[in-house]
Amino acid sequence: MGRILALDYGQKRTGIAVTDPLQMIASGLTTVQTPELLDFLESYMGEEQVERIVIGEPRRMDNSPSGIEAEIRSFIERIKKRFPDLPLSRQDERFSSQMAVRAMIEGGMKKKKRRDKAAVDKISATLILQSYLSSKEL
Repeated sequence: MGRILALDYGQKRTGIAVTDPLQMIASGLTTVQTPELLDFLESYMGEEQVERIVIGEPRRMDNSPSGIEAEIRSFIERIKKRFPDLPLSRQDERFSSQMAVRAMIEGGMKKKKRRDKAAVDKISATLILQSYLSSKEL
């Protein structure tokens, strides 16, 4: 089995999380500047077997796509061109950033560290991945 990799795509930076090879545990991996994301993915997949990519699907409360969705779809087309055989899934990511901050607070993280947007993005990617894994089990 290969890993599942999740992305919390953002205009400036993207949070990345991965599963263990048995696809049981989601862990935050890193945060990458979005313009460097495809190169990072190519390098990572050269070292690790990735079975699927899950990309967060941001939606508004009325279930309409958020403003960044067009950018995400463009990025998905670039992923499909670079990795044509790699399956790709989308996962609802509503509230992932708020849940990430709440997890940081409940985990006792200091306020200064909670202001680190990269940490929030990485935790958000982990929540997206965990949500995907949970929905897959149903």
